[in-house]
Amino acid sequence: MLQEWLLLAHVIGATVLFGTGAGIAFFMVMAHRTRDPILIAHVAATVVIADTVFTATAAILQPVTGYLLARSIGWNLSEGWIALSLLLYVVTGLFWLPVVWIQLQLRDLARAAARSGGALPPSYNSLYRIWFAFGFPAFSAVLGIFWLMLTKPSIALF
Repeated sequence: MLQEWLLLAHVIGATVLFGTGAGIAFFMVMAHRTRDPILIAHVAATVVIADTVFTATAAILQPVTGYLLARSIGWNLSEGWIALSLLLYVVTGLFWLPVVWIQLQLRDLARAAARSGGALPPSYNSLYRIWFAFGFPAFSAVLGIFWLMLTKPSIALF
């Protein structure tokens, strides 16, 4: 029974990570396309809250539920597909953490532009391009983790 609850928690956590990430990316891109500092500031502020409440919580719980699930099933964490999943999880985090900081900067730059009634500064555009580019490896890594978790392929890493 515990194993089923751990599996459910793990799947929900993965869904929250994937869904929140995709949703945040969609809304940030759509807001950016308007070039409206007021709208961008509002959406970026909401995105920062969503990342804190949903993504960060799920990101913390995923390795916990994964470890407990693997332990209850009897899987060794050094099994190829698990080790590769963990590596991809770290890769995702390495791209996600700077994205959170960038979202805060984008929000603050858009707020300043909205207050002054001016356009978004060039630094906003530079940060946005980095934010956008970092989404691709993070998203790809998450897709890879989903594939590994669903197929559990036999992978010899050592």
